[in-house]
Amino acid sequence: MKLAYIQNDNWHTSPSERFSYYSFFFGQNAVYNLVSTLLTTYLLLLGLNAEKSAAVILAVKLWDAFNDVLFGVIFDKVKFKSGRKYLPWLKISAIAVPIATVLMFIIPDAGSETLKLAWLAIAYIIWDTAYTICDVPIYGIITVITENLDERTSMLSYKSIYGGAGAGFCTLIGTVLISEHVGSDFSIIAIIIGVTAAITMLPVAFKAKERAPVVQTEEFTVRKMFKYLVTNKYLLIYYLGFFFYSSLNVSANMTLFVSFYLFHDSLFSLIITVIGLVPSLVCALFVPSLIRRFDKMKIYLVCVVLAVVTGLVTFFVGYENIIVYTILATIKAMPLAVIGVMMFMFTPDCAEYGKYMTGIDAKGITFALQTFAAKLTGAIAGSLGLLLMGIFGWQEVEAENFEVLQQMNIRQSDTALFGLWFTYALVPVIGVIIAGIVWMFYRLNDKQVQVMADYNMGRISREDADAGLAALKFKK
Repeated sequence: MKLAYIQNDNWHTSPSERFSYYSFFFGQNAVYNLVSTLLTTYLLLLGLNAEKSAAVILAVKLWDAFNDVLFGVIFDKVKFKSGRKYLPWLKISAIAVPIATVLMFIIPDAGSETLKLAWLAIAYIIWDTAYTICDVPIYGIITVITENLDERTSMLSYKSIYGGAGAGFCTLIGTVLISEHVGSDFSIIAIIIGVTAAITMLPVAFKAKERAPVVQTEEFTVRKMFKYLVTNKYLLIYYLGFFFYSSLNVSANMTLFVSFYLFHDSLFSLIITVIGLVPSLVCALFVPSLIRRFDKMKIYLVCVVLAVVTGLVTFFVGYENIIVYTILATIKAMPLAVIGVMMFMFTPDCAEYGKYMTGIDAKGITFALQTFAAKLTGAIAGSLGLLLMGIFGWQEVEAENFEVLQQMNIRQSDTALFGLWFTYALVPVIGVIIAGIVWMFYRLNDKQVQVMADYNMGRISREDADAGLAALKFKK
């Protein structure tokens, strides 16, 4: 793709370096998409009780909460002999993440329910830990491979496009292989995605260069960590909104069952994705241009409103008219594509804000919170979907794939099918509405962040920075 080779004379990175950075997100998002969207389908087809599966996934998050904070502290304290802060972790994660992903999808079919649930819990803990080791460094490294804010913004835009391609690759492979038309096994899908992830994630560990010095003037303690988080209000505001916005993952978890039971073909979701791909990609490609003209959060909130309106119309119109549903789904995909590209652009901004306000360079904690939020919301989405299915009386089934499920001809009650549509169409809209309200309190803009970054890098004095921020109407 030519996107990787766009160059500016003031940029610090080479085309191959940027491509390796984008490539990492292709593999990482393929893995994340597999776990966040297909795990629920896998567990339901494995014959596990929906409520018990939901309980196990939520219980794992207790460890995950500790694990992410712990790694954030370790990340900020560990010093490798090479002097590099991010690249050694990326080398480890490029192997650990694919292996852990495969473990998630090879639960023994013949085992008891207790064994299956125990396997799920252990494999999920291993995967969560491995994913943290990759997510914190890959997002944090953007702050040291270039000090140019425009270059950062561009790279974060294009990495999201490559990440979307990775998620799309997983969706294509997973949906087709487990459909009633092919009837493959989940373990095969996990191996394909795992190998692809290893191939695409590893290059950045050898291509990327850490240019900006990592300065830590004080010993970083747990007490200072909490002080930093409390002081960094915009980091907390953004990820509180992100928590509710991620209710969209509930919809993603239910997609294949909605396609199979409501639209009568598990490949229907793939058709909708393909139809919406071109307009979504066009919208995503315009993001860098939009950001140069408008503030990121303003663009974000406009897209939130559009997503809410189309989501509400979709729920009340229903799924009987396939043409109308397809049109609405395509329209909704466009603002969501823009949000998807911009989603993690705010974390580096919050890192600059946090350092400016506290003097603590705590990128490990900042990006660990991002990782925790992404994994927590993914797990809660899966758990919430399973829990709601149980509440609405979803009948348990055990099948290797949708081909076997079709042959079994098991019918769900009208109440269960309504619950499926409610969970898929309305629950995410409620979450996005709450997210939009929270994000209205995020008032850190791009020009203010550039001043903070200049001060943090030592280019300007504190007095000049304060004066510049005052002129930009910055409020602490």
